[in-house]
Amino acid sequence: MKFNERLMALRKKQGLSQEELGFELGVSRQTVSKWELGQSYPDFQRLVLLADYFGISLDELVHGLDVGDVRALNESEKQISSIYSDVEGAKATMRKYIRVLLGIGAAVLAFFAGTVCYAVLFA
Repeated sequence: MKFNERLMALRKKQGLSQEELGFELGVSRQTVSKWELGQSYPDFQRLVLLADYFGISLDELVHGLDVGDVRALNESEKQISSIYSDVEGAKATMRKYIRVLLGIGAAVLAFFAGTVCYAVLFA
């Protein structure tokens, strides 16, 4: 959702007219209308006032991002990264075990091949 759409939705959710919101922010109804139509944008001071008025963060107002959601995503990223590291470590360990088992298998095969050759040659 774009800023102008978010602003309109927040205003309507509060049951305010453009004129009432403009009064709260010290601007005209026409200014609020231009913001909601995407024809202009509030200055930083007005953005801070809007966020405070609606009880949301600037990120949520401007980008539609809930800071709590962003923190949860960051925590999830950390958990996924940790799991990925664990999986990569397990894969490396499995590769080592496979190499050892292949080495043992090759040694056993060589032993039996040698035994068979010895039996054939000296039997």
